[in-house]
Amino acid sequence: MLTIKRLSLALAVTALVAGCSSGVKLDDKPVDGSLSSQGAGANGQGQSGVSGVDLTGSAASKAGPQGVSRIVYFDFDSYSVKADAQPQIESHAKFIKANPAAKVQLEGHTDERGGREYNLALGQKRAEAVRRSLGLLGVNDSQVEAVSYGKEKPAVEGNNESAFSQNRRVEINYR
Repeated sequence: MLTIKRLSLALAVTALVAGCSSGVKLDDKPVDGSLSSQGAGANGQGQSGVSGVDLTGSAASKAGPQGVSRIVYFDFDSYSVKADAQPQIESHAKFIKANPAAKVQLEGHTDERGGREYNLALGQKRAEAVRRSLGLLGVNDSQVEAVSYGKEKPAVEGNNESAFSQNRRVEINYR
């Protein structure tokens, strides 16, 4: 029995060390810099072919509570859900609980400041914060998936606080 415990411990330590070793250089700048410095083509997209995100919800599925925003905004370098977002999250929680077949994807986003890895982690923390809020309101964890896009899918292009504040968000998408 003691041998199995030692073997399990050795495997766990090996997995931890392997997971912590990364060939990613955190100080390197991304190959493709800021999208806002690129001109817009005839189709309204940057030269990179990345299109903006529709914040109006017109292209979104009709599922979900009607008249309730599907976007939760965050402060700079924060993943704390603001108090003013609580009624919005409560409305989504009521809808999800009333519809057991409903599946929700929470997409975490950041503004363009910071490195790629940092922003992916921050976007994930934001999505998980909304997920925890829904869970505290009784939403079944199996109905919710949290993902991060970091700074890769900006809602608004620009290098000012107005653009930054619109990009620091979690989008609630029904599947």
